[in-house]
Amino acid sequence: MAFYFDQFEQRRPEPPLPYSPVLEAVWQCLFVIALVLGAWYVHWRWTASLNYDALWYAIPLVIAETGAYIGLILFAFNLWKVKDYPRRPPPQFISECTRDEAAEQRPLKVDVFFPSYDEDPELVRLSVRDAKRVTYPHPIELNIYVLDDGRRPSMKQMADEEGVGYFTRSNNIGFKAGNMRNAMEQTSGDFIVICDADTRPFPTILEHTLGYFRDPDVAWVQTPQWFFDLPEGKPLPVALQRRLGRPGYWLGRGVERLIGPIRLGEDPFVNDPKMFYDLIQRRRNWANASFCCGAGSIHRRDAVMEAALKGFADEVERKSQRQLKQMQRLTGEKSADTSTAGLLRQGMAQEEELTPYRFHVSEDIYTSIVLHSDPHRKWKSVMHPEVESKMLSPQDLLSWTIQRFKYAGGTLDIAVHDNPVMRPGLSLPQRLMYLTTVWSYLGGVWNLIFLIAPLVYLFTAIAPVSAYSIDFYKHILPFLVATEIAFMAAYWGISSYKAKTNYLSFFPINLRAIWTVMRGQKIKFPTTPKDRQEGNFFHLVMPQFVVIMLTLLGLLYAWLQYLLFAADYTLNGLIVNTFWGMNNVVALSGIVLAAFWQPEPAAASTAELAAT
Repeated sequence: MAFYFDQFEQRRPEPPLPYSPVLEAVWQCLFVIALVLGAWYVHWRWTASLNYDALWYAIPLVIAETGAYIGLILFAFNLWKVKDYPRRPPPQFISECTRDEAAEQRPLKVDVFFPSYDEDPELVRLSVRDAKRVTYPHPIELNIYVLDDGRRPSMKQMADEEGVGYFTRSNNIGFKAGNMRNAMEQTSGDFIVICDADTRPFPTILEHTLGYFRDPDVAWVQTPQWFFDLPEGKPLPVALQRRLGRPGYWLGRGVERLIGPIRLGEDPFVNDPKMFYDLIQRRRNWANASFCCGAGSIHRRDAVMEAALKGFADEVERKSQRQLKQMQRLTGEKSADTSTAGLLRQGMAQEEELTPYRFHVSEDIYTSIVLHSDPHRKWKSVMHPEVESKMLSPQDLLSWTIQRFKYAGGTLDIAVHDNPVMRPGLSLPQRLMYLTTVWSYLGGVWNLIFLIAPLVYLFTAIAPVSAYSIDFYKHILPFLVATEIAFMAAYWGISSYKAKTNYLSFFPINLRAIWTVMRGQKIKFPTTPKDRQEGNFFHLVMPQFVVIMLTLLGLLYAWLQYLLFAADYTLNGLIVNTFWGMNNVVALSGIVLAAFWQPEPAAASTAELAAT
């Protein structure tokens, strides 16, 4: 059976960014300068710049700027330094991975889980076959299991044909987390490799990661996720030739000679996760705060089960104490006897379920928080820098939206119901790292204000500041320039512009996630489609499109008013808000165009370029 990604099978991931202590010192210095200038700017905004004739406009904007500045501080803390865990040789016996002196001298047992619900069995077959090719320098007991929540005979047949295990169940309680719990009850591997249905592990995944578990406190290792099917786009000369003929081709070549190669239609959804794994997650290692992201992670079974048992005992005790207090209120007794308390605990234990992975849409990060906060074990997490598997990316805007909403909603739901910032057992750096993640999803609030603010000025000539004066430029420009330079140094080796614009255009999904959690609604568990969804997705970007149209209309209206009717606009105000508005338009246009994106075979554009 042929798949669209067959043409990309020979792609290989980029190596992780090389560590440079000199570059690290440079960006730390630049970050400090940017943060000091930012504090100066925010202080000035609150104390000396507000337009008191329009506080309804000025106050929300300065609050948004303050929220963004707090996010900048947290992000700078996240990116502060690189401290990779040292690679250690792969262990030969399980006794090398534990403190138990009585541990038996036997080879390691590893289970590979492929949870699935509605994915094509032939797609899962590719993942299973790659898992069967995993190698290890020592004898090892490797067992592969397909965990089928879809209860499909075709999936069972595929597993039988490939000679791997197959588990299913009569219900879908707990979704992916419940699916894995069901598998753990029937397996006994020392380590568990978590894969998605489309996760195709490289042969080296165990050889490169199991060495970390020589430290008996390492609970899990996360490897970077890599989408090997990201669209490469069309070279600019080819794209222009299609529209303008031969002159378009030469125009494109001329532009590329000036500013370098340009490809149109390249990864329209900004799916490339290299920035997240190679920068954000990797730089949390020093604080023992990189969190599990599910697919491509390797877990110590004992750590997961120990945390589950402690969580089970704590929940039983909590519910028992609540029942005892209710009984005491009814009976008027000041205390309950020991036998009654024991019976209540026994009853609660029978009702409560033991869940190795939390029944949650973001069970991966939830499990990370539980393990990191264990005050007795102080479990460690490792972000392994090298890619050890390949996956499929969302191929349309609908799939992308489903995935991003789950990420945002799941994280915010955890923040509301089990806030890691206040959770006992976490260190201060860990709390700040988790706060950084939560804070980033709150950004939809101030991003909306940043998108609306220039519209207010363009349509009303009302400014949020007392004046667009030299004092304004003196405070804002050094802060903006220093911040951009600091991020250039911090992101050195990775293109960051698309990621920043994508974050701004993400605001409707963030706001919907915030509203869903605030209303107390549960975040649903839909699987991200692995096939391209056909249809018109323009309705998914209507908010961004409306902002673009209003901004362009506002620019036309404001400049005409200024030039023809001598309205209350100032030239400085128009210049500032024109740049601001156009930045918003450019940032939002990418996601709007992505709604109409259609994939093209990579070979087509290459062949066209060669033919010319």
